[in-house]
Amino acid sequence: MKTALLEDLQKARAEKRQVVLATNLTSGEQKLLYPFESKEIYDVIEAARGALRNDKPTTVETEDGPVFLNIFNPPLRLFIVGAVHIAQALVPMAAGADYEVTVIDPRRSFGSSFRFPNVTLDDRWPDDAFADLHPDRRSAIVTLTHDAKLDDPALQYALRSDAFYIGALGSGRTHAKRQQRLQKAGFSDEDFARIHGPIGLDIGAKSPAEIAISIMAEITAVLRGKAGS
Repeated sequence: MKTALLEDLQKARAEKRQVVLATNLTSGEQKLLYPFESKEIYDVIEAARGALRNDKPTTVETEDGPVFLNIFNPPLRLFIVGAVHIAQALVPMAAGADYEVTVIDPRRSFGSSFRFPNVTLDDRWPDDAFADLHPDRRSAIVTLTHDAKLDDPALQYALRSDAFYIGALGSGRTHAKRQQRLQKAGFSDEDFARIHGPIGLDIGAKSPAEIAISIMAEITAVLRGKAGS
């Protein structure tokens, strides 16, 4: 790899950009692709997008020979707003799926290291926390508090971000009221449609652990492009 290309790759990774190193296996020519930052549509860029979604390198045939697509994805991150019982069950599931997990809750009696050992805890209000954490295209955000004072600021920030998944706990009635509040805050129906609510796949979940399973399953489905299939 040429020095300039390596430097560009290192810079992209430091900036947490999704990047693909495309190598023509016939000519040896290499270039960096930023599939989700490009509006172009052609075989290699589409294959690169799929490789990034699947977290798996691939090879695509082109007129100039086979091209190997080596992916460089930033870490997956999950931000959980609300240090509640569901969060206690969700944290280890997400960690086991290779997410970097942060639990955000200014209520210190909830977000304690006793209840959440070995977990990154942030005791700031969600909007203050997200201003530093910068959710990106590899981030999922879930709100679990049932408290509009905490959930709404988090959802407003999430909707302005590139987070690939946004989910909010609550019944259909709660979700309808949430929509009204967000509309008053200036968000459109299209914006609101990004929020998965009631959160999680409909598997009849009742207990906190079952709800956590449904949430993690839905996050995975969206990440892998299988939502609604």
